[in-house]
Amino acid sequence: MGCGTSVATETQVKRLQTDEAVKTPSPTLTMKAAILIQQWFRRYMARLEMRRRYTWNIFQSIEYAGEQDQLQLSSFFSFMLDNFTHLNGNGPDLISQLLDPVVDPWVDRETCYNLISIPESYTGPRISFPLSVSDTNSLLCAFKEQQTLHARYVMQLLYETKKLLKQMPNIINLSTSYTNEITICGDLHGRLDDLLLIFYKNGLPSAETPYVFNGDFVDRGKKSVEVVILLFAYLLLYPDYMHLNRGNHEDHIMNLRYGFTKEVMQKYKIHGREILQLFQDVFSLLPVATVIDGKILIVHGGISDQTDLDFLSTIERHKVKSALKFPRRGLEQLDIDHSCRQAKRMRSTDSSRPSSCRSHKSQLTPNQRKRQCRLSRQDSAASTSSSSSSSSSLCSPRTPSCLSPRPCPSSPNMPYNILQVPFLDSLSSVPLPSPPQHEQDWKQIVDILWSDPKTQEGCSLNTFRGGGCYFGPDVTQRLLLQHGLQLLIRSHECKQEGYELCHGGQVITIFSASNYYEEGSNRGAYIKLGRELVPRFYQYQVSRTTRKLTLTQRVRAAEGSALRVLKEKLFAHRSELMVGFQQYDQNDTGCVSVSEWAQVLESVVRLDLPWRTLRPRLANLAPDGSVEYQSCFEDMGPEVPLPQVTPNLAETLFRYRTDIEIIFNIIDKDHSGLISIEEFRHTWRLFSAHLGVAIDDRAIDDLAHSIDFNKDGSIDFTEFLEAFRVVHKLDIKDQQPSEKTDREKYS
Repeated sequence: MGCGTSVATETQVKRLQTDEAVKTPSPTLTMKAAILIQQWFRRYMARLEMRRRYTWNIFQSIEYAGEQDQLQLSSFFSFMLDNFTHLNGNGPDLISQLLDPVVDPWVDRETCYNLISIPESYTGPRISFPLSVSDTNSLLCAFKEQQTLHARYVMQLLYETKKLLKQMPNIINLSTSYTNEITICGDLHGRLDDLLLIFYKNGLPSAETPYVFNGDFVDRGKKSVEVVILLFAYLLLYPDYMHLNRGNHEDHIMNLRYGFTKEVMQKYKIHGREILQLFQDVFSLLPVATVIDGKILIVHGGISDQTDLDFLSTIERHKVKSALKFPRRGLEQLDIDHSCRQAKRMRSTDSSRPSSCRSHKSQLTPNQRKRQCRLSRQDSAASTSSSSSSSSSLCSPRTPSCLSPRPCPSSPNMPYNILQVPFLDSLSSVPLPSPPQHEQDWKQIVDILWSDPKTQEGCSLNTFRGGGCYFGPDVTQRLLLQHGLQLLIRSHECKQEGYELCHGGQVITIFSASNYYEEGSNRGAYIKLGRELVPRFYQYQVSRTTRKLTLTQRVRAAEGSALRVLKEKLFAHRSELMVGFQQYDQNDTGCVSVSEWAQVLESVVRLDLPWRTLRPRLANLAPDGSVEYQSCFEDMGPEVPLPQVTPNLAETLFRYRTDIEIIFNIIDKDHSGLISIEEFRHTWRLFSAHLGVAIDDRAIDDLAHSIDFNKDGSIDFTEFLEAFRVVHKLDIKDQQPSEKTDREKYS
């Protein structure tokens, strides 16, 4: 037994030595393995970053395309209202409901809310004025519990806010000498959870914790009413420590498309119209800028090369109810007869006229001369803005050239600002008029609310959004130097990390709505400024599920959502895309090259996306490497079987579904969701004029009768629009694949 034990022991020792040799690889093999793992990880992260970036580009491009559609629709309304007195019997009346809402005298009475009774069954928050801390606390608790504030309290709150805002200047000046820090928040867009999280992390508004909220409180989110009520309540409670700037979504025309109007009408079915009218007044009274210690300028969108803070502080901001409504200005404002008479008087006067002009000018007081000089500088700058600047522009219909007077010098020495207009049987030279005061006011506000920074020098049209301008670092530096500023803080753009610096650190974008596009798509952030005026950034993300997901899972979820939206966009342009593809596919093979496929998509959809990179997600390849272009639409279709309509009309309904809904909501005065067949016809006459397409009246009548299901002469357009919503045939919940599958895919 002893010998056997000795042999067994020797065998075990040899095995241990062999295992140790295997477990201890050479340093060379270790280094090679580390390099391989590092290369794989870098490729994996690079592809993940690529997916994240094009996902972001899809979301942002489609968002801005929607804003451009809204600008074009409102510009069309303005054009029709200004240039046509009759559109099939009812056009201007419908348009004026949108652009010039009739003021209800009942709403103008300050005590009208006292006529609204509160039933005993009401279990929501009860507040009294002037507001106290207990009132704002009760609002916070009630909104956390999904309760709604009664219409009477909402109207009284809006009246008190309106009275307070009337006393405020256009530009608020703050100082850090009275407080330790000032907190600056960006867009909230109806995200109540984000607002509550900011208050939880940073503290409620108070003398010790002053806030500046930089616009876009409403739209897109489902809790816009609660967000704006809380902000207005704290404004009334702490008017010296709570400050609100106006954003481009504090606009009743924008609210029609992006949800705030619909939310108010759903929550306040009886008094909704009166509440919306009050919101419109309050929004137009919000200040447009804030300056901290004379060094930090805070505006919602940005600036242009025509932005003048001194002039901005003098405008009547309440007259600009909507930045989407271009000020009315017709040919009658040229005052041709008066100008011609003035020209005749100028020719008939003797050489003493210049001295009389000088004597008239000398009779002005110093203040009058100063104001006259300032206005003349503004007028001259505005009159040359069309040639030297591209700011303050919205997508608007072009006036026919035959109606547009243009400078036409009869000699090379004639100044460019002289206009020649027909008068009797000859041409008369008339000084080209400068933009009126209200148009200059409008331009200043549009630039402040809609502009975006760019890396290139100069100022150019913001064609991506359709309004405002792109301003470069030179424009930023010039404005800061002109007014002795050192930093511009703005919002208006969603950023993945919640904030972004550009223009050499002179411009900061802050965005406070996390998960803006999709769950996990972006963080929210806010800024804290102390007496040293050094910004400190605080990030957060409101999500119950995102924290449990890996980075790959978050990117995959956002990517899937973005691709679904993009495919819907492609389906809505199917006819145009097919025409473009078939121009390259002369032999009807069903295939085009990748470059031709990408070129057609860009020319039709116009989203400025990396189409070649997106090709594997959107279309299949043929064995020869060409693209099977019909595969772009194979997994898309209508949600329900469509009525018997022509393909052209059906695609129009798919593509312009949102615009149609806006027009329907304008017609539906009582917000019942029902419109008559006659109103349906008028809607289509108006909309076909907007589209510039011929839609047969008989096809419209057939469609109207086919969707009048109970034959009562009314159409439930909510169900009608649902029929023209694009859905995915294979739209099933994404199942998270295992990490093994993901590694195989990107190895």
